[in-house]
Amino acid sequence: MPIYTTWSDRGAKWGIWKIEESANELRDMLKSDIPYDEELACLRAESRKLEYLAVRVLIALLCGSEKKVGHTPSGKPFLCGENCHITISHTKSYVAVGLHSCLLVGIDIETISERVENVRSRFLREDERAVGALHLLLHWCAKETMYKLLDSSGVDFLHHLHVVPFHLEKEGAFIGDETYTDEPKQYSLCYKLFPEFVCVWSVDENDTA
Repeated sequence: MPIYTTWSDRGAKWGIWKIEESANELRDMLKSDIPYDEELACLRAESRKLEYLAVRVLIALLCGSEKKVGHTPSGKPFLCGENCHITISHTKSYVAVGLHSCLLVGIDIETISERVENVRSRFLREDERAVGALHLLLHWCAKETMYKLLDSSGVDFLHHLHVVPFHLEKEGAFIGDETYTDEPKQYSLCYKLFPEFVCVWSVDENDTA
């Protein structure tokens, strides 16, 4: 099975799956009576079906059993009948999942390309320093991760989210700030560069829910 990588960080479990199977092969890995086929029928694109199935297979591997995924009105995923928090991301041929028993988690993976330059002005502030496409892409992933932690449609990447300048390495950590809430928070964001994509993840240690 193409588990790309798994790791633990701050009490959370994380995993990335490389999609090399067909939809039928992935479906055959899921054995429970969860109504996968009904949910798959609502998806038209083959790529979305592959992502849907790969996410469920990865969740089963991380949890030790299959889980039904629901979504809040805002689109945030949750595990039905479970108290733990989940975060999901996907990019071309890969899906990523993070799980924590009590704290909010966020993860974002993005394929390496120059396309992020086209939206640079929409999310990169003047006081942020992104040198080159990889550095810029990490800023995007960081803000996507913080956006998932905040779970609010009113968050503006440019005005409410800030990445403290950091030196780019193959992997490491940096700080992100949000000014959207009444009591602004800081997040410790971890990252790693992979051959085809970059990944940023975080655990909201401000969360006491």
